Amino acid sequence: MSRKSIVAAVAVVLAAGLAACATPTPYQPAAPGSSTAGGYSEIRLEPNRFRVNFAGNTLTSRETVEGYLLFRAAELTVQNGYDWFSVIERDTDRKARTYVEPDPFYRPWYGSYGFWRPSWRYYGRGYGWRGWDPFWGDPFWADRVDVRTVERFEASAEVVMERGAKPQGEARAFDARAVIENLRPRVQYPAAK
Repeated sequence: MSRKSIVAAVAVVLAAGLAACATPTPYQPAAPGSSTAGGYSEIRLEPNRFRVNFAGNTLTSRETVEGYLLFRAAELTVQNGYDWFSVIERDTDRKARTYVEPDPFYRPWYGSYGFWRPSWRYYGRGYGWRGWDPFWGDPFWADRVDVRTVERFEASAEVVMERGAKPQGEARAFDARAVIENLRPRVQYPAAK
């Protein structure tokens, strides 16, 4: 194999590895040490009452987190021999962090002048005399920084499961089998290892 083809193969493998790391949380149980952060968990409160949670990573949308929560509630309902469930209490938490970092590609270059830096003074109508110096900032352009906000969503609900026909006109009641059938095409499971 030539050196170029080896380098190309290594680059493809590294790119695939990085792409695998940067994926939204799949529909999986929340387990420490899993390859992707987040997942579902539940606690049985009474024989027919559960508290269900789904936490997504920073790439998982709010819509996906809330959909996976309903999907898990429907699965639990069917697994426990019930037909429909009612959402008693529901909440979605949004955690956001804003990062402000200098632009990694902005590095002013002033040549081989040692400690000398370019600077000048100018007169601005209404402002008087002002100065520009790269050490103190730039009045013409804002300092180059990268500002990004990273969001993470976690949804929780308390559900009560019942047998028989779902009551008509009850907005918080869901037919478990219909929910599973409607949401299954959207559910992304973890990749097989």
